[in-house]
Amino acid sequence: MPDYGHDLLFGAVLVPSAAHADDAVALARVADRAGLDLVSVPDHPYRPELLDAWMALAVIAASTTRVRVFPNVANLPLRPPAVLARTAAGLDLLSGGRVELGLGAGSYWDAIAADGGPRRSPGEAVRATREAIDVIRALWREGQGVRLPGEHYGLDGATAGPAPAHPIGIWVGAVGPRMLELTGATADGWLPSVPHVPPRRLAAGHRVVDEAALAAGRAP
Repeated sequence: MPDYGHDLLFGAVLVPSAAHADDAVALARVADRAGLDLVSVPDHPYRPELLDAWMALAVIAASTTRVRVFPNVANLPLRPPAVLARTAAGLDLLSGGRVELGLGAGSYWDAIAADGGPRRSPGEAVRATREAIDVIRALWREGQGVRLPGEHYGLDGATAGPAPAHPIGIWVGAVGPRMLELTGATADGWLPSVPHVPPRRLAAGHRVVDEAALAAGRAP
């Protein structure tokens, strides 16, 4: 894989178990003291054995001083992008600029539908993610009367804000080629899920992301 010129970052994925609610926070403190760069938590709102991801991230951010936090990845079908934008920006302000945003188009569609979310085809999921990124970025800029048409997500005269404390990165959890292309064309980073993207497939995934970025006039 090419050298993109970025610093190598180290992080941990913590599971906020409802049965052991303090464990994830305790491990986050360890990660913070050990000098890790990132701490993330999965976002599966339909799983009652897990605490809400954003609640866990807020407590983790309040219990640490330097580590950056993010959902890995925010469940877009059950997290409207306008709400996600303001939630992420608010926590970024409260944490002193330590929030990033991982976005997921959705999987486990039976569970999502059971919780009242939409059941989307692969093509619909890609289009919804693209629209969500546009909505989120529009709401991070100050302004009134923000309008964005959309098939799945749009804005009709929304008031933007609050702006985050720093430029929050939007990292997409992508597996298939269309979502990888979307990542390269519009997002700030790729979050490959190891069970779905084993190490032997990383180089091929990077090539798809890079080619899409170049085609969109962006640096990989």
